[in-house]
Amino acid sequence: MNRLSEPILKHKYLAASIFIAAAAVCAVLWLGVGVNYNMADYLPEDAPSTIAIEVMEKEFTQAVPNARVMVRDVTIPEALAYKEALRAIDGVSDVTWLDDAVDVKIPLKVQDEKIVETYYKDGNAAISLAARKGDETRIFDEIYEVVGANGAIAGDAVNTYTAQKSAFSETLRAMMIILPLILALLVVSTLSWAEPILFLAAIGVAIVINMGTNRIFGEISFITNCVSPILQLAVSLDYAIFLLHSFADFRAETDDARTAMKRAMKRSFPAILASALTTLFGFSALCFMDFRIGFDMGLNLVKGIALSFLCVTIFLPALTLCCLKWIDKTRHRTILPEFSRVGKAAVKIGIPAFILVVLIAVPSFLAQRDNDFLYGMGNLGEGTRTGEDQAAIEQAFGKQTPIVLLVPRGEVAKELALSEALAALPHVTGVISYAKTVGTAIPPEYLSGDITSPFYSQRYARIIAYASTSEEGTEAFALVESVRDTAALYYDTYYSCGESVNLFDMKNVVTKDNRLVNMLAVIAIGAVLLLTFRSVSLPLLLLLTIEASIWINMAIPYFSGTPLSYIGYLVISTVQLGATVDYAILFTDNYRNNRRLLPVREALKMTHGQTFRSILISAAILSLAGFTLWLTSTNPVVQALGLLMGRGALLSLALVSFFLPALLLIFDKVVGATTLSARFYKKGIEKP
Repeated sequence: MNRLSEPILKHKYLAASIFIAAAAVCAVLWLGVGVNYNMADYLPEDAPSTIAIEVMEKEFTQAVPNARVMVRDVTIPEALAYKEALRAIDGVSDVTWLDDAVDVKIPLKVQDEKIVETYYKDGNAAISLAARKGDETRIFDEIYEVVGANGAIAGDAVNTYTAQKSAFSETLRAMMIILPLILALLVVSTLSWAEPILFLAAIGVAIVINMGTNRIFGEISFITNCVSPILQLAVSLDYAIFLLHSFADFRAETDDARTAMKRAMKRSFPAILASALTTLFGFSALCFMDFRIGFDMGLNLVKGIALSFLCVTIFLPALTLCCLKWIDKTRHRTILPEFSRVGKAAVKIGIPAFILVVLIAVPSFLAQRDNDFLYGMGNLGEGTRTGEDQAAIEQAFGKQTPIVLLVPRGEVAKELALSEALAALPHVTGVISYAKTVGTAIPPEYLSGDITSPFYSQRYARIIAYASTSEEGTEAFALVESVRDTAALYYDTYYSCGESVNLFDMKNVVTKDNRLVNMLAVIAIGAVLLLTFRSVSLPLLLLLTIEASIWINMAIPYFSGTPLSYIGYLVISTVQLGATVDYAILFTDNYRNNRRLLPVREALKMTHGQTFRSILISAAILSLAGFTLWLTSTNPVVQALGLLMGRGALLSLALVSFFLPALLLIFDKVVGATTLSARFYKKGIEKP
C-alpha cells in the first residue's frame, strides 16, 4: 500500500484531474445509454414465450394489439372518426373496433350483444391498437392529444410508456431528496463541514463513471437505471468514511498531512477491501440468474463497487490533500453524541435478545417462502392518470388480456375446433382466428392479404384468445396452462405468447434462480469472511445474523397479507446480505481485537462504543436511500426494492447491535477454539 500511496499523493493534482476528466466524459456517455423497459426481453432465450415471440415477429407483419383506448360518450360516427385519427399516428398499427367485427350500418340492437359490448357499451367505445415498440413515448403523447380528457388508455405498451415518462424524473427527485439527508447525516458524524462534500464527490464520480461506461452495453434495464446509482451511493459511502476517519486519527499524531494520509490508506485498506469484496461477491451472485435482468443489474453493481473502491483508494486521498486548507477552515466540534450506554444495554439484554430473535426468525424463515408474489409490474402508475385510466376501462369493458397461439397452417377445420375449445375455457371472453372470424367455407387463398395477414403467415396460423383475468395470478397462470394443454390436444408443435404467458415463464425461471443466487451469495461472502477472520465459527455467526434479518424482512409481507414483487424479493436477498454484512464485519473485527485484551462482556461493551456510531450512520444512509426509492417511485418493482432495502437496513442494524453480541457472548469459547491465532484474554473469562 505504501508503494501505491506514494505516487498518488505525490501527484495528487494529476490523480484528481484524471478522475474528474473521466467523470466528465462518462457524464456525456451516460446520456447515450439506452434503457429497456420490457421485462420480457430478459427472459432466457430458450423460454417458450421468448421463442414464440421470435417466431411471431419473423412470420407476421401485423402486430398483436398492446393497448386499448376508450373514448367516452361518443356516437358510432364519432367513434369511427377517433379510430381514423388514431390510425393516422405514425407508429400505430392494427387499429380495430366494432366495425371490424360487425356491420355498423345495421342497427346494433339486432346484432350479437356480446360482440357489440366488447367494443361499444353505454356510449363508450373501446378501440384496440398496436404501438410500435421502442417509440412508446412519442406515440402515446400523440394519442393523449387525440383523445384528450375524454379518453382513457391502458395496456402493456402504456405501462412501458408510463415507466419511460416517470423513470428519469423519479430518479432525479429521489436524488434531490436523499442527497441533503445524507449530507446532514455525514455532517453530524464528521469533524469538518467540508468532509461530507468530499465523500459525495468521491462516490459521485464513481457513479457517473459507472453509468457512463454502460455505453459499451448499449442499453440497461429500467430497474438498473433507477436503482443502481442510489444503491451504489448508499453501499459504498462507507469506504470513504473509513478512509477519512483514519486520516483524522493520524492527523492528530503528525503534522505532515501526506504522512497521515499514507498511514490512513494503509490502515483502512484491509477494511475497505473486505467491505468491497463482500458487497461485490454478493452482487456477483445476481449475474448467475437465468432471468437476465439479474445479470444486467448484477454486472452494473459489481462494476460500480469496483469503481467506488478505486475512487476511494486513489481519487479521494488525492482530492483530500488538494482540499486540505478547506477542510481545516471548516472544522467543527462533534455533533453526534457518544453511545456508550448502547453497549451496556446490549450486553445486559444479550440472552433475552437471542431468545427473542430465534423465536421470530424461525417462523419468519418458514413464512417468507410462502409469500404471494407478483412477477410483473403490478399496479404500475397507481395514483396517476395511467392507473385511473386502466381502472376506468376495466370498469366499463372488463379486463382483456390476450394470449396468442401459433399453430401449423393447413387444417382450417382443426383451427376451428381449437378455437371453439379455447372459447369454452373459463375466463376466455373471445377468440379471434381465421376459422372462427371469417369461417371455414372460404379458403384463405381466395381473399386479399389485408384480410388474411392477421391470421396467417406462410407456415403458421395465429389464434388470439382474450381473457378476463389479470396479467398474472393464480387464475391467469392456470389459464395459460389450460391454453397450452388444449393446444397440445390438437397439435404436436405450437407456440404461445402474451403478457400472461411471459409472466408465467418468468415465474418458472426466477423461482429456480432464487436458490442458486442465495446459495452463491452465501458461499462467496462466507469465503471472504473465512479469509478475513481466519475462523470457522465467525463467518457462520455473521451470516446467521444477516440472514435472520433478511428472513424477518421478507416475512413481513406474508404476515401483512401484502403481495411482494418477486424481482424485489430475489434481488434484495442478495443486496441486503452484501450491503449490510459490512456492519457485522466492522463490529466483529473490533471485537476480536478487544477480546484479546478484555473479558468477553467488557470487550463487547468497548466494541459497541467504538463501532455503533459508524454502523448507525451507514445503516441510516442505506435505509434512507431505500425508503426514498419507495416513496418517490410509481414503479411497483422499484417501490418493492426500496421498501425492502430501507427496512432491511434497519433490521440488520438492530440484529448486529443486539443479536450478534449475544451470539459472540454465548459462543465465546467456540469462537476462541475455532479462530486461528485468536489469543483471547484468558484471565477472568465470564460464562454467558
